Amino acid sequence: MIQFDELNTAKNPDGLIPAVIQDDRTLAVLMLGYMNREAFNKSMEENRVTFYSRTKCRLWTKGETSGNFLQIVSIDADCDADTLLIRVIPQGPTCHKGTKTCFGEDKPEGFIRELQSLIQQRHRDMPENSYTTALFRKGIEKIAQKVGEEAVETVIEAVARNREAMLYEAADLVYHLLVLLEASDCTIADIEQELAKRHS
Repeated sequence: MIQFDELNTAKNPDGLIPAVIQDDRTLAVLMLGYMNREAFNKSMEENRVTFYSRTKCRLWTKGETSGNFLQIVSIDADCDADTLLIRVIPQGPTCHKGTKTCFGEDKPEGFIRELQSLIQQRHRDMPENSYTTALFRKGIEKIAQKVGEEAVETVIEAVARNREAMLYEAADLVYHLLVLLEASDCTIADIEQELAKRHS
């Protein structure tokens, strides 16, 4: 990861660097904060986001009172090295108003990645009384069969012009496809990479 000395603080006489916080799973932009050298180093050491609070005039670890910490996945600088992009896994709502992001009300964008993350966790933990666990225990052949069934049902409703029913079946299809991807050690990112390769 980048070091603080590599950053360009010349534009900010107070030595603060803007830090854009992005959910690593959903790609939603969660909030904007500021870091000085001490906040940056503390963030790197603890692997959770610490800002310099301009209102409190001190270091402030996000979640220090609420428990909603921001676990760091990666830190990158922009092309001018004067702004940070920090991808995180949030431990609860990010905004003090209780929403996932500070930029308005919660929206469903990015939920497919969040669902993928939940499916991955189910695969790791294999909790009892979970439909997803039951699918993994049945094996890849049964999971693939479910994807085929849901695909056929989606097509039937689409051809019949039943929009609501088609959306319902398509949601089932996407869920089971995500389970199949996980069982095959693949992710949405792998599909994006394949599509991008075709596009180029």
